[in-house]
Amino acid sequence: MFLLKKLLAALVLPPAGLLLMRRRPRAGRALAWGGLAALWLLATPALTRPLLATIEDAPPLSAASAREAQAIVVLGGGSILAAPEYGEDTVNARTLERLRFASRLQRETGLPLLASGGAPFGGRPEARAMQAVLEGEFGARVRWVEERSRDTRENARFSAPLLARDGVRRAQAEFAAAGVETIAAPTGYAATPRSWLEGLLPNAEELRNARAALHELLGRLAQRLSLP
Repeated sequence: MFLLKKLLAALVLPPAGLLLMRRRPRAGRALAWGGLAALWLLATPALTRPLLATIEDAPPLSAASAREAQAIVVLGGGSILAAPEYGEDTVNARTLERLRFASRLQRETGLPLLASGGAPFGGRPEARAMQAVLEGEFGARVRWVEERSRDTRENARFSAPLLARDGVRRAQAEFAAAGVETIAAPTGYAATPRSWLEGLLPNAEELRNARAALHELLGRLAQRLSLP
């Protein structure tokens, strides 16, 4: 099911219409051109920034909320396989952003930290790469390492027992389903408004932002449909 969800996510992103070109040329061409138009729009800040705003709906973590927590759980956001400059798999930019914030939270709160992320496509488990960066580069202390998960649902499923085993009961929707209460600590906000001129100029950064937003929205849809 994990691979099926990845495949479906890829197919709904443009230009999936190319797959129909041979059997249904007219429909295929329409979808292909529609896909190109969608790519253009998804690279335009005027569209992507409002799209990002729909998923960046959690406010920054407050000091009062942080005091209520019992642990910090940081989820992986992707890896770079066989990074030549490091000689091994390492975290990508999105994960690094999360690790930076997690290490700051630990310095401010002293809470124990759990790193969660497996290796769905082989290689080094993401949580191990996260642990190496947190401890070796940020001076943080990782208490738990969950290295079997392939997606957010499994992050929660495999992390919850580790937290419960050590008495952490107050550890969003996947974690709640696993019996773990969470307090959101978002980072990497990208829906910052731009000038009207910048908002009309497409660029590659906005494509990455659009992909992240669509990935999150599709994940929420799958969650509502209760896909395993």
